[in-house]
Amino acid sequence: MSSTLYDKHRARFERAEQACRERHCWSPFPEMPAKYPDAEAAQARGVAAFQAQLGREFDLDQPGRIDLAGEEVSPYTQQPLGIRYPRADVDALFDAAGRAIPRWAAAGTDTRLGVLLEALDVLYREHLFEIQQAVMHTAGQSANMAYAGSGVNALDRGIEALVYAAQALRTVTPHARWERRFGAADIVLDKTYRAVPRGVAVCFTCASFATWNAWPSMMASLATGNAVIVKPHPMSVLPMAVTVRALRRVLADAGFDPNLVTLALDTVAEPLGKVLVKHPKTAIVDFTGSARFGAWVEANAHPALVFTETAGCNTVVLESADDLDAALRALATTMCMFSAQMCTSPQNVYVPRAGVATPAGRVPFDEVGARLAAAIDAVGREPKKAAMILAAIQSPATLALVGRMRDEGARAGRVLLEPRAYAHPEFPAARTSTPLLVQTDPRHGALYREERFGPIGFVIGCDDAADALAQATGDVVRHGGLTAFLYSRDAAFVDAAEAAYARAGAQLTINLTGPMPLNFAAAYSDYHVTGLNPAGNASLTDLSFVAGRFRIAQSRRPAAV
Repeated sequence: MSSTLYDKHRARFERAEQACRERHCWSPFPEMPAKYPDAEAAQARGVAAFQAQLGREFDLDQPGRIDLAGEEVSPYTQQPLGIRYPRADVDALFDAAGRAIPRWAAAGTDTRLGVLLEALDVLYREHLFEIQQAVMHTAGQSANMAYAGSGVNALDRGIEALVYAAQALRTVTPHARWERRFGAADIVLDKTYRAVPRGVAVCFTCASFATWNAWPSMMASLATGNAVIVKPHPMSVLPMAVTVRALRRVLADAGFDPNLVTLALDTVAEPLGKVLVKHPKTAIVDFTGSARFGAWVEANAHPALVFTETAGCNTVVLESADDLDAALRALATTMCMFSAQMCTSPQNVYVPRAGVATPAGRVPFDEVGARLAAAIDAVGREPKKAAMILAAIQSPATLALVGRMRDEGARAGRVLLEPRAYAHPEFPAARTSTPLLVQTDPRHGALYREERFGPIGFVIGCDDAADALAQATGDVVRHGGLTAFLYSRDAAFVDAAEAAYARAGAQLTINLTGPMPLNFAAAYSDYHVTGLNPAGNASLTDLSFVAGRFRIAQSRRPAAV
């Protein structure tokens, strides 16, 4: 079966290769739930599958079972999901994964690609709306974001990783004949080159966006011949448990050992992260999560190869604008998107104290902050709109942080917008909050010079435009930043900012207004993270994300006469 799967998916894969080369807009998947084939019935099946799992043991047959655990709580109902997952002995998972690798590695690039393309297709055809529900009720995303961001866009990122894995693997020619004269003798050698996987990869997934980072990481490791142990956040297990079970079934149906993909469950009280990172059989670590633990992973994972995407203080420089209100509306919507529980959410808005230049004249600094606060507040005042954009707060710890930042912000500046719960129209018990917005200045940099996870933003007064750019890019260099945003009518200033942000290693969006969220990252076109500042050392998705996951071993012998 596996030998035919690549041919089955070849047209889609070649189309993805073209999109990666040309960096244009393309996806094989419908962008909105209503456009999914037989959407109403598919959504009903997904909801039924999710509801049938509540309060039950999750059926996952894998090695080393110890007991059952599960502590997920829905941000929408604030009630436990009651799902119990098998916990496994870590050594048993590594041993089983190691035994599964040799035959998988020997299968060849096209065979592995075919199986993995089939796995992504199965996730799309059979589990997309089940995963949508799982993401909603563990992460707190809205239905549309759970479908688009954690569903089809994550699938696109998975295919994208396969494209780059194929590109890297296909540079390794399997055989060569080498000839050279040494003295009076002609030496003729036959050489064989093998792409050898590193071993077992451990993939950490975060609570708020599990699939978006996990699926490309898993595809990159599996495509290059490795096995993967998935370590989900204990409060967001279900999306990855569904993923692992589906991949195990596809692998088994294709004739491979399903233990190429397993789940390592832990709990908040008994974390497994450090054990997995330091395990002697860990060859690769993919980590998405907090900057603090990510820094520990980078410092302690050796000799494993490490790919991290953590967090930073994403910056906005607001120097001038053709339409200031349009710019502020775009910023407001993006600062509200999923209650800013995204690694790409803008947090710090740097503004010259003299104000922002517009065609109608300069708008004073205080008025800029007030207008931004009003634009943000408008999102939360319409419950239906708020439910779609703000969605729910994943963790009570995020609400606690919002309250703490409100008090600290009042001492270090001025609160421009008070956070408040909004009433979700479908889930009355949903954990919600509109954003906090604080006005401050660089003297109080400790307040904002790190990621403040959740609906929290800062407007920072700077000496002038040059100081705003220097403050913003300097903070990225020192404290990390994945995305950056610029509004300016001055072409020379735009050029200077583009160069400065490139040196700082943050992906820059310039003068964008309109309905598209500023931090939308398009698969096959946008590179996510540069690896050039403390917010992460890897990029989704480029060659460097996959090429190191295998090494090349060669043999040579005299050519047969």
